[in-house]
Amino acid sequence: MSIRVLVADDHNLTLEAVKEALRGDPAIKIVAEASSGRQALALATRSRPDVALLDMHMPGSVDGLTCTERIKKQLPETRVVIISAFNDEASVRMALRRGADAFISKAVDPRDIGSTLRTAVQRTVFHAPVDGVEGSCQAAEGLTERELAVIKVVAAGLPNKMISERLWISEHTVKFHLTNIFRKTDTANRTEAARWAHKRGLISDLGPAEGGLAAAVNGHPPSSASNAAATS
Repeated sequence: MSIRVLVADDHNLTLEAVKEALRGDPAIKIVAEASSGRQALALATRSRPDVALLDMHMPGSVDGLTCTERIKKQLPETRVVIISAFNDEASVRMALRRGADAFISKAVDPRDIGSTLRTAVQRTVFHAPVDGVEGSCQAAEGLTERELAVIKVVAAGLPNKMISERLWISEHTVKFHLTNIFRKTDTANRTEAARWAHKRGLISDLGPAEGGLAAAVNGHPPSSASNAAATS
């Protein structure tokens, strides 16, 4: 069953770009589009979408945040995702405080918009990954929540393609997160990063030793297969 989405942005260029990014996703169906908060509110009431993707700073008395509050009050089952040109912590927290279920920066990889909407419906995401921008919420030991999620599946020995499928993000974004993880943990590869996380108690369940990586985390040398997986 397709996820029914309402898209609202007062900038036509952004609106068209978002629609184009979602058109190629067979799991998503755009049921309404709006250029103002007031119009979005009326269309949401009429179309009752699964997700409303709203620009945070639409002009007028009903901006994205006011629209969010009203949609959540009138249609509590509709998930609201805020999209904004700003990615500072104050903006993210404000959006969540006003009722948003997730937040996306307009700097996000377009390939991740659909996955963010899906995870919002599943109630498992609050802040989409953004290329070149650090996440605002620190999970543990300086890693963001998304980076911690990545390192957990890395410790299970999964290659980038499987990580992207597991976390509903693009392989490009997986590589971006791994680069940040290596930098923050002062490690050189996936095996070292997984061992770093294990020593600090960030990984409680290593799972099966796929490709020998989990064994390496426990202090045993990785197999040649795991070395190949670490660079995939």
